Formats: sequence, structure tokens, C-alpha cells
Amino acid sequence: QVQLVESGGGLVQPGGSLRVSCAASGIILSINDANWYRQAPGKQRELVAGITSSGSPYYIDSVKGRFTISRDNAKNMVFLQMNSLKPEDTAVYYCNQLDVWGQGTLVTVSS
Repeated sequence: QVQLVESGGGLVQPGGSLRVSCAASGIILSINDANWYRQAPGKQRELVAGITSSGSPYYIDSVKGRFTISRDNAKNMVFLQMNSLKPEDTAVYYCNQLDVWGQGTLVTVSS
């Protein structure tokens, strides 16, 4: 069964840090680009960061310098380290590869 399972979301204060994780089964994350998307309340889902099969990361401008995407090929997992979090980062974060999506994990940035 092909599955992506996110974890690590939660409530964090502005300026804080959080790491979300994505564990894959039935799919090998290192073969294609793996992505993190997010969807804030009332907004469309947007691509936040991705990592290519060769390990090159890419980010949207609003998270550059604050977020870091990484991949552990041995564990078949992808991570998103989020630092200097802002209230506008509040969203459900989804892991994605090709047409496979996880169920999402909620990140709330609030004091």
C-alpha cells in the first residue's frame, strides 16, 4: 500500500521552531521529487519546499532562510525543519510525491 504519513505538527510561539516528518511506505522517496505543501484556512494549497532525487532543495521565497527540507534515504523519510516561525506559517502541512499525498499535520503559530 502506497502511503505517506506526516507527524510533528503542533502549537508553537512566533519565533519558535518545529520539525515535521513524512514517513513513506510502498514508495521510494529518493526516486522522484518529494515536496511539502501547506494549506492555510481559506487559502489554496501551496508548494512550500521540495527536494529533487539528487538532493537539491527548493523553496518558496517566503520561507527561504527559515525552512530546511531534508531526506533520509535509509529511513525513507522527508523532513521540514521550520525556524523563526510566523503566524502566517499556520497551516496544514502535507507531504507529497507525484500523485501521492499524506493526510497532513497541523502547524499553528500563535502566542
